[in-house]
Amino acid sequence: MKTFSKIKKLVLVTVGVSVSGAVVAASIAEQLTQYGPVARARLRPYFEKQNLTYPPSQIAFIGLKQEKILEIYARSGTNDFKRVRSYPILAASGGAGPKLREGDRQVPEGIYGIESLNPNSRFHLSLRVDYPNAFDREQAAREGRTNLGGDIMIHGSNVSVGCLAMGDEAAEDLFVLAADTGLKNITVILAPVDFRDEHKTVPASAKSPAWMAGLYEKLRTQLKQFPKGEKP
Repeated sequence: MKTFSKIKKLVLVTVGVSVSGAVVAASIAEQLTQYGPVARARLRPYFEKQNLTYPPSQIAFIGLKQEKILEIYARSGTNDFKRVRSYPILAASGGAGPKLREGDRQVPEGIYGIESLNPNSRFHLSLRVDYPNAFDREQAAREGRTNLGGDIMIHGSNVSVGCLAMGDEAAEDLFVLAADTGLKNITVILAPVDFRDEHKTVPASAKSPAWMAGLYEKLRTQLKQFPKGEKP
């Protein structure tokens, strides 16, 4: 019942009807009906291995640019986060450094949430990251930047411009997990490198504004909540 009640609270998006009136785009609920059982069957063994309930109370998606990995952490109640599993990032344009403007092809860096789910993505299924967030807008205002871009997605397929392309099966898992957990219970951390590794530094080639040093320190602190441990 916990999962069902959360699904009911999601906005059910329909894109439209064809001229003939025969084709209607799928809603979130319909995509969960189609992909939910198989995705949950793939996910549950990972949660059971970590002694976590499904769906969990909170989840964190940690996207590491240099490592090309999206790590999934979860916790039940007030317990510590545990790493559930990781997925390879199949494509992500740009490099180290933040997204600053529309068309720079950069994946953002910072701490975000998931704004919405798109059941009718051109790339199978997608989760919309809430870039630009308040911090991004504040820095842009200070620097006089106005067109910050947007539509940053975690999606299926293996091609991307400024988004994280995860492949279709992984996108199904992430879409279902996000819907079951509730969007307000999701944190997304996007970092240039895995700051938990003391030997890793941001590449010198990265063109980052001065304020990124403070953001990177915040990311280092935030990532301490998520122990690397053994790979599930």
